[in-house]
Amino acid sequence: MDQENLPPHVIIFPLPLQGPVNSMFKLAELLCLSGFHITFIVTEYIYKRLIQFTNIHSRFDQYEGFQIKTISDGLPEDHPHSGDQFMQLFDALRSKTKPLFKEMLTCGDLRHVTCIIADGIMGFTCDVANDVGIPIVYVRTVSSCCLWVFFCLPKLIESGELPFHDDDFDKLVKSVPGTEDFLRCRDLPSFCRLGDISNIYVQLYKTEGQEIARAFGLILNTFEELEGPMLDQIRSVCPNLYPIGPLHAHLKTRLGAEVGSSSEQTSSNSLWEEDKSCITWLDEQSPRSVIYVSFGSIATVTKEQLLEFWHGLVNSGVMFLWVMRPDSVAGKDWEENVPEEIKEGTKKRGYIVGWAPQEQVLAHQAVGGFWTHNGWNSTLESVYEGVPMICWPYFLDQQVNSRFVEAFWKLGLDMKDTCDRVIVEKLVRELMEVRKEEFLKRADDMAKLAKGCLSEGGSSYESLKRLVKDIESMAVKDELERPLV
Repeated sequence: MDQENLPPHVIIFPLPLQGPVNSMFKLAELLCLSGFHITFIVTEYIYKRLIQFTNIHSRFDQYEGFQIKTISDGLPEDHPHSGDQFMQLFDALRSKTKPLFKEMLTCGDLRHVTCIIADGIMGFTCDVANDVGIPIVYVRTVSSCCLWVFFCLPKLIESGELPFHDDDFDKLVKSVPGTEDFLRCRDLPSFCRLGDISNIYVQLYKTEGQEIARAFGLILNTFEELEGPMLDQIRSVCPNLYPIGPLHAHLKTRLGAEVGSSSEQTSSNSLWEEDKSCITWLDEQSPRSVIYVSFGSIATVTKEQLLEFWHGLVNSGVMFLWVMRPDSVAGKDWEENVPEEIKEGTKKRGYIVGWAPQEQVLAHQAVGGFWTHNGWNSTLESVYEGVPMICWPYFLDQQVNSRFVEAFWKLGLDMKDTCDRVIVEKLVRELMEVRKEEFLKRADDMAKLAKGCLSEGGSSYESLKRLVKDIESMAVKDELERPLV
């Protein structure tokens, strides 16, 4: 194929964490299905885990023009890459990965790049894009409701609502337009509790609005019917939005259309080895009888928290499937301190795995509830499958998401700032028994909207079509402006 007739070539550069990498691989495949050539950039640490636990290469081999390039994240090889050390990762990306990224774009190894799609929290990618003259579209893989809170941080500081002046965390927040009647101090991102507006997290996120406005547009993993009011608020700062989520389902829908039938779970972007024996266990359970418990790929709990959760689950009498990562509990000797009564209770009605194929689990007819940390991918997957939630957020955007789940979307119960076996038992029963039909009906209604937005003419379907058209227009414009050789 002549160079002039090649399709658009897009660089995709996710934030190197499980959630963003997962969702941006879905975006990459959607753009591959649109005929684009994709260069997907991951850090060496992420790449090693991908090739260890996934079929990433064989899966993308079918797409002409797809390639993965690795880049250093600037951290030592023995660095744990854990969530509580996020700022170390971010600082290393900004100081050490930035020049490597520029070198990658200018060394001549890549064919001409039409545009860059990068995580909006990595502002250095926009600096590089501007330096080399390539258009950039940002992606934010957090919820729009949390992103809007980030945009409002300067207003929260200016109004005096940050830092907090007392310990009344149930006080309503007034400086986040559209949320005045339900968003409380305890629902703001976790770093807002630190009491210091010079904190590195506050300083990082308070410039989100200005940073994102630098890009050509903003891709969001959400849909209008779920987050329309927050999307309208964000458009006041960044008018060119592409809400194309839920990305995991959008991809499965398009793949299903390609083969003429619904697409099954055939691949994974997980950085952990999935234990699929849990699906066999679920097959043996009654419909909507199991609560699925997973706090994601980063959250850690103390031994004391673990035992409170465990007692509450067993005492609820509800069947449960629990993801307990090898590194999810702080300390080394916790297994020796598990009381016999909860071990016996787990044998009767529980199943524990190190990691699960989550999309497949949430789609299973036996699952009637999801106890989640409310990472945005997990929240969207639950919404799409019509599974009500118990929310126990760990950090950052998850505090905001959990409040929206309970107070705005009415899809579950928010248990933030609580770790007590009696409350766990009560909320599990409330979700799975007492108010089961109410929550299932509400979740089913939202799931129908999520599925509708992906069909032809639906809001996310049309946003993706517009994104593809805009990138194609960039390619045409670039071709016209490129000097003749």
